[in-house]
Amino acid sequence: MMTVLKSMFYGEESFLLCLLYFRISCLLSVFQVHSFLRSVRFNNSVGEKISFDKNGEFIGGFDIINWITFPNQSFLRANVGVIDPTAEKFFNISVNFITWPVGFNQALPLSLCNDPCETGHSKAKKEGESFCCYDCHLCPEGKISKEKDIDDCSPCPEDQYPNPGKNMCIPKRITFLSYEEPLGISLTVLSLCFSSVTTLVITIFMKHKDTPIVKANNRNLTYTLLVSLLLSFLCVFLFVGRPNTIVCLLRQPAFGLIFSVAVSCVLAKTFVVVLAFMATKPGSRLRKWVGVKMVSFILLSCSLIQICVCAVWLITSPPYPDFDMKSMSEEVILECNEDSVMFYCVLGFMGFLALVSFSAAFLARKLPDSFNEAKFITFSMLVFCSVWLCFIPTYLSTRGKYMLAVEIFSMISSSAGLLVSIFFPKCFIIVMRPELNDKHQLMKRKF
Repeated sequence: MMTVLKSMFYGEESFLLCLLYFRISCLLSVFQVHSFLRSVRFNNSVGEKISFDKNGEFIGGFDIINWITFPNQSFLRANVGVIDPTAEKFFNISVNFITWPVGFNQALPLSLCNDPCETGHSKAKKEGESFCCYDCHLCPEGKISKEKDIDDCSPCPEDQYPNPGKNMCIPKRITFLSYEEPLGISLTVLSLCFSSVTTLVITIFMKHKDTPIVKANNRNLTYTLLVSLLLSFLCVFLFVGRPNTIVCLLRQPAFGLIFSVAVSCVLAKTFVVVLAFMATKPGSRLRKWVGVKMVSFILLSCSLIQICVCAVWLITSPPYPDFDMKSMSEEVILECNEDSVMFYCVLGFMGFLALVSFSAAFLARKLPDSFNEAKFITFSMLVFCSVWLCFIPTYLSTRGKYMLAVEIFSMISSSAGLLVSIFFPKCFIIVMRPELNDKHQLMKRKF
């Protein structure tokens, strides 16, 4: 066409003018058509509205077609959705009506520079690397991850703990110091052995109650001390076994009272020895203090103070059965909750009595031989104080049933120290050397 137009005019200039005129005419025609289309409104064969906007762009919906491929290479079109700008729901598709090809892979492609984290691990971003690159860290203690490739591990409930793979939580087992485990059996047998020995000592002293060695050491005070030692050994049974409300209320106050009575007896024995020696001096005014009244005053006053401390404890914050879920990673410890300052007050008062008794016995250790029971008392209180001084740091550094076992062992060992140090030398003379159980012999011998 350009060749024909060029041959109809003479000269290049005339041809260019004609071409420009032709292009302008075409543009005017297009604008005229667009103007006409802007006002077109009609419905197609299926009843859909067809129109154009001010820019001449099509206004209307679009069908979403699923092309179904058959093995014989034939095709079928199925309408599975629609896009309609004029409708309230712009995009609508029925996924269940879509027929996917047989070999279609529905898994999303991976855009990672490492493998996904397995269960029991969490993702940790690599410094200086892209977001798709990360490390896999094992879940920390007490946490798990049940799914792969998660950002953070989740903690287990307090009564559960993670399995070795850190991908599931396992219920913790309930434990307490029972009679069925070796530790509980050992402490029980040890307590029974010393209880039997104490009973035997009481029997020996009662059988030989009229002998000089028994009478010289205040029989009533001796019996009181032996009975309190026997009860201290039997008190162990309140600490072994499944704790309940009654046991929790009784065991620590009973322990405090029994041991306070025992230490008070030792303290009274010490004062009796000291006062008896000082009262023998000519013109001494201490003779009136030597006797039953002084012993009763020491026992009652010390016991009454400990009773008041225990009563305040039981009224203000009584012990109760509780579950300790935090001390052990795989165990729930059934224990008596005794977390009170009054518990340490009970121990403190008992320690104060022991310290006073040890100091008095130590000062009286060089008295004449007829009053040499102070030497045995000094040694017994040295053992007693050493045991309970070692008990405090050990008790505070252990947890669960082992903490209870430490207290039981301290009770047995301290009571055994008093029993062996004070009464075994006397029992040896009564049973093995009866010829020494004589008033004249006791006045001049060191035993």
